[in-house]
Amino acid sequence: METETKKCIYVLEDNANIADIIEFLLTEEDYTVEVCKNANSFWQKMEEHTPDMIVLDVLLPDANGVDICLSLKRNIRTHRIPVLMMSGNNHLNKVKAKCDADSYINKPFDLNDFVQRIDYYSRTAF
Repeated sequence: METETKKCIYVLEDNANIADIIEFLLTEEDYTVEVCKNANSFWQKMEEHTPDMIVLDVLLPDANGVDICLSLKRNIRTHRIPVLMMSGNNHLNKVKAKCDADSYINKPFDLNDFVQRIDYYSRTAF
C-alpha cells in the first residue's frame, strides 16, 4: 500500500481569526499547515523547510506581502512554489501588476472557492 505524504502549506496571515479558519479548513482537507503571524517567523520557517504552497496576506505588521512574493518568485530555490495572495482591501489589480503570484483572492472569500484553489495549485507544486 502506497503512503502519500501530506502536502505542506505555509500561511502568512496576521489576523488570528482568519489564520485559525484557514488552518482548520486546510487541516480538514488533509494538508499539513504552518501558520506564521509575521514575516520574520515565515522566513525562519522557510529556512527549516520548503512548503508545497504558500498562502500570503498582502498587508502584514512587519512586511509587505507583495515584497515577500517578489522575493520568493525571484529566488531559484523558491520560484516554483505556488503562492496564493489574499487581500482585504480589494485592490488586487494593483497587487497583480506588482507580483507574479499564482492566484489572488479577496477577503472575505468563499470557502469552497478557496479550497478549490488550494487543491489545484498544491497539485502543481514541484
